[in-house]
Amino acid sequence: MKTILKPILFSGFAIVLAACCGNGDKTGRELLIESLGASVQAGKIMYGHQDDLCYGHAWKVEDAQNDPLERSDVKDVCGHYPAVLGLELGEIELGGDKSLDGVPFALIRRAAVKHVERGGVVTFSWHPRNILTGGTAWDVSSDKVVASVLEGGENHEKFMGWLQIIGDFFDTLRDSGGKRIPFIFRPWHEHTGSWFWWGQKLCTTEQYRALWRTTYDYLAGERGFDNIVWCYSPNLDVDSEGYMERWPGDDIIDIMGLDAYSYNGHEGGIEAACELFRSKLVPTLEYLDRLGKEHGKLIALSETGLEGLTSPDWWTATLYPCIKDYPLVYVLTWRNAHDRPGHFYGPWKGFEYEGDFKKFAEFEQIVLL
Repeated sequence: MKTILKPILFSGFAIVLAACCGNGDKTGRELLIESLGASVQAGKIMYGHQDDLCYGHAWKVEDAQNDPLERSDVKDVCGHYPAVLGLELGEIELGGDKSLDGVPFALIRRAAVKHVERGGVVTFSWHPRNILTGGTAWDVSSDKVVASVLEGGENHEKFMGWLQIIGDFFDTLRDSGGKRIPFIFRPWHEHTGSWFWWGQKLCTTEQYRALWRTTYDYLAGERGFDNIVWCYSPNLDVDSEGYMERWPGDDIIDIMGLDAYSYNGHEGGIEAACELFRSKLVPTLEYLDRLGKEHGKLIALSETGLEGLTSPDWWTATLYPCIKDYPLVYVLTWRNAHDRPGHFYGPWKGFEYEGDFKKFAEFEQIVLL
């Protein structure tokens, strides 16, 4: 099978990105990792935005099957799509037709394929329901949930059914030639906090690693998905020892990620809050860079942002100074909710500080489509 490689222009930078699964010699996973590595070697950082093609600050796609998927808050501001598109699979495990954010899975499927065909990179997160209590992913009322889904647990068979549903969806992510598209999968994230049922205080180190192993063995092993690049992403308030404490294994993980948010609440105001964020993020990226080199892994700022973008120069004075000296594959800011006016993390047309994002997007190091 002949490999189709698509040269795409990312803000003046040409990168060869794998557009299909492989040529018999290299898998889609390997080809995507090579492409991501080439971007890093060129000194570039790809900018990403969550759910960017599905909805924005004051709009959403209404026709999941036929919308051309040309709208984007990022593109509305700077003329380019984000290089990385984040998409969410939460509640797919329930068998319904919409995610926990109300986005049809049919639309998520089309958005993923469209973005890859444009030359972009797609990353999936998954906030599955609490299988033991029936609550959301944020239901931490029991510390027995992870144990219940592992082999021998009361919910193991049900959980394997959830993974089957995930796998069935992944199998539909195919380009116009019928080939599986390569993408990044980032499950079980922010586990060094305790706000998800798989978090630090909700399971043991061994149980968390087993959760990852179960997920990987089923999707990569039993289902044979060799087009998935796997990302591990603890949250900001952790040192290098804590980062590695629950490491699933070098044989599983391809990207060492980090979820790190800048917050508004600070007695000294927004400038003090931004300074606190910088003071935490820079040393964390320093050790993440070191760990990436030690383990031969790519590194990424897999989630970040400031809700409401209350700082007028957050992009150029807070985010960019923190990331510019580190070999990050990508930086992804969270979503712009169409139904919650103050819940946005990316730029949108008409926002008073949109000019600061334009300056950020124009830095030679930053990559968009």
